[in-house]
Amino acid sequence: MEQTEYKVRVEHLTKYFGDLHVLDDISFNIRKGEFLCVVGPTGCGKTTFLNLLTRIIAPTSGELYIDGIPADPKKHNLAFVFQEPSAMPWLTVEKNLRFGLEIKKIPKDEADRRVEEILKLLGLGDFRNFYPHQLSVSTAQRIIIGRAFIMHPDLLLMDEPYGQMDIKLRFYLEDEVIKLWKELKSTVVFITHNIEEAVYLADRVLILTNKPASIKEEVIIDLPRPRDVVDSKFIAYRKYITDQIKWW
Repeated sequence: MEQTEYKVRVEHLTKYFGDLHVLDDISFNIRKGEFLCVVGPTGCGKTTFLNLLTRIIAPTSGELYIDGIPADPKKHNLAFVFQEPSAMPWLTVEKNLRFGLEIKKIPKDEADRRVEEILKLLGLGDFRNFYPHQLSVSTAQRIIIGRAFIMHPDLLLMDEPYGQMDIKLRFYLEDEVIKLWKELKSTVVFITHNIEEAVYLADRVLILTNKPASIKEEVIIDLPRPRDVVDSKFIAYRKYITDQIKWW
C-alpha cells in the first residue's frame, strides 16, 4: 500500500522518562477518516502515548508521519480534547468556537460557515450567547468537542473526554461525536479505559500491554452503526477485549 494512503503512520515510537521505560517500539497506521480507540491496563502509558502523538512531548525514538511527512504542529492541524472541562469561561459558546479559527486566521466567511455548521450539528444554536458556567456539564463538554472538530484537524486526539460523566451523558456525547465524525470525515484517536465505549465508537481498537507498553493486539470492530450495546456481537467484542486486558 502506498504510504500516502494512510493519514497517519506511527513508526517505532519509544519513550523513556529517565530509567522508566513507558512505551516500547509502537508502530501502526491510521487510514484517513478512521475512528481508532486505544485501550489498555490502568497506568500503562495511554496518556503518554497521546502526548507523543500531539507532540506535547518528544519521543525518545521513533516518528509520527501525517500525510507522509513528519508531524509538526506548525504544519499540521492537530486538535485535542482532554478529560478536564476546558471551555474558556470568559467567552460565550460562539466565541469559544471561533477562538481557534481566529488564531489560525481562517477567513471570516469560512469561519462563519463552520461556526453555524457546528452550532447546528451539536444543537448549540440556542446557547450561542451563553457562557460556560450557565450550561450543564454535558452542554459545556459539547463546546469542547465542537471547538476541536471546527478546526477540521489533520488528526483529532481525545483523552478520556467523558471519564467524569455518568453513563447516560456518556452515551449522549458519544453519539454527538459519531455524528460530527461522520459529517466532517475527521481522523480520530480516542483514548479510553472504558471497553464498552471503545466498542461503541471505534472502527478499530488498539490494545496496549502493561508498561513498557507495546501493542498487544488490534481488533477491527465489524458492526453496523448505530451500535446496539445489547447485541450479542457487541457483547462478544466487549468480553474479548476485556479478557485481553485482564490476564496480564
